Amino acid sequence: MKQEYNVYKSELLGPIYIVSDGDAIVSVQLFEEEWLWHCQQYEMIKSNSSLLESAVQQLDEYFHGKRQTFHLPLKWKGTKFQEQVWQALCEIPYGTTVSYSDIAEKIGRPKAVRAVGQANRANELAIFVPCHRVIGKNGSLTGYAGSRIDAKALLLELEQRYSI
Repeated sequence: MKQEYNVYKSELLGPIYIVSDGDAIVSVQLFEEEWLWHCQQYEMIKSNSSLLESAVQQLDEYFHGKRQTFHLPLKWKGTKFQEQVWQALCEIPYGTTVSYSDIAEKIGRPKAVRAVGQANRANELAIFVPCHRVIGKNGSLTGYAGSRIDAKALLLELEQRYSI
């Protein structure tokens, strides 16, 4: 299966790979090894489609404090539970954080805190579906793409800087 991609060159995080199926954004890769794995799964074609150009532009605006919400067609694929979690992530306001247990409560599954964490980890639309805004109940930065807490911290610091 073919997918199109473009790259946003972030001064904060380095290259961010944005992937489209032609109709919607289907993946955002922040880490080189995950991008390389994705490329092994699909035939990738570099593209300057209007959708990908818009995604690059909106990311640029986000990283420069000029955009707090994204207006792009997104397509996620997951279980019903994961999709409920991802929808809840989209409702977290810019510059704020919530806990994994807050998300579990919001979707009506208060005991599913670990499953919320796993759904967060499975989010393939980083930044556009803001999983970086979910933190531990004690305020700790936990769980972002496994051990990639540094990226989570940088995104939260960026939002804090521009939300004032």
